[in-house]
Amino acid sequence: MTTREPFGEGVPFGDPSWYTTFNSPYYTMSHAKFRDKVRAFVERDIAPYVHEWDETKTIPPEVYRATYAAGILPAVVGKPWPKDLVPECEEPEHFDYFHELIVFDEFARCGSGGVLWGLLEGIHIGLPPVLNFGSEDLRRRVGAPCLRGEGIICLAITEPYAGSDVANIRCEAKLDPSGKFYRVTGEKKWITNGIWADYFTVAVRTGGPGMGGISLLVIERSMPGVDCRRMDCMGVWASGTTFITFEDVKVPVENLIGKENEGFKYIMHNFNHERWGFVIQANRFARVCYEESFKYAHRRRTFGKKLIEHPVIRHKLAEMIRQVEATHYLLETITYQMNTMTKEESSKALAGITALAKVQSTKVFEFCAREAAQVFGGASYVRGGQGEKIERLYRDVRAYAIPGGSEEIMLDLGVRQAMKQWQVAQSRL
Repeated sequence: MTTREPFGEGVPFGDPSWYTTFNSPYYTMSHAKFRDKVRAFVERDIAPYVHEWDETKTIPPEVYRATYAAGILPAVVGKPWPKDLVPECEEPEHFDYFHELIVFDEFARCGSGGVLWGLLEGIHIGLPPVLNFGSEDLRRRVGAPCLRGEGIICLAITEPYAGSDVANIRCEAKLDPSGKFYRVTGEKKWITNGIWADYFTVAVRTGGPGMGGISLLVIERSMPGVDCRRMDCMGVWASGTTFITFEDVKVPVENLIGKENEGFKYIMHNFNHERWGFVIQANRFARVCYEESFKYAHRRRTFGKKLIEHPVIRHKLAEMIRQVEATHYLLETITYQMNTMTKEESSKALAGITALAKVQSTKVFEFCAREAAQVFGGASYVRGGQGEKIERLYRDVRAYAIPGGSEEIMLDLGVRQAMKQWQVAQSRL
């Protein structure tokens, strides 16, 4: 898109370059119109309430419905737009992954991982397996209400004894002799949105050990034997982090997603999309840290002059800009590949680079949160006030560096994928 109309508050590097007078090969007027709509919604219906929701650790149910009414909620479950389930919701023209990128990027401007996760993350990671691999009945029974904000879904994979090591989960689902339902027993931990979820996309063991014995089931809160307990965590307070216990829960076989014992494949397919979302959020949070610091440095005076007039402060800002901009360009490259590859192609080709991009974004986020705290000084140590966003985001850093695959696991995955590609290339010689 070629544009000469800057958008936003005008802070240099405070928004992606295509918001300014820079040209971009990725965005169209459809993206610009959608961006305008999302920003208006966030500034009117989200940003004014972030502090309250974060402190009370909850998001009012009507906000989910409002996000749907604004035409935003169906945009966070990937391509294609689910028009068969929500035909009344207007689809952006030529909807693609850049529209979804815009949603997360704009929502992240609120400066709260908890609010963003509480509102969007459950559906973003919990619903795609249902939409992509579930039966038509399951898609309509579970997908439609979640897309409309009338029901909340979460992804329940992590356990007290299995985090990034998904292949070794223990939560067990035994098929009843009648063949009509599974009996599920086990525990899930650190589950985003779990405390108020109506549906749980759950990884269970239906077969032998390892990845070949895992299936995905949709468990409903109304089923007897489901117990949820809120977990008090360092950050992302409004995300509803939950410890879940399943005690002999009877789950109809109709709630099986796809085929039995093929759940690991569905989980891996979902991971690229989930981690890509993490990159968007973490990098915008890093950008928020920079933007807040840039504005504060023009207001705050020390030793007779503004902070921005001190070279050491300008150096901090420059380092933040450099890293945020580089990460965003990598993000756009990956997003373009997601748009132009088939899901099968992208699942293989983008696993490594997406994993590395997640590490890049979370390390940049951590760096910018620290540097912003140094710029703000004591103001960044107080909940509320001028440094509110910085204090909150500083607490949220670990929630991005660990979930969805820790930095260490992601770095290893990136190189292991490179090794596989090298072996394939060598075999052709």
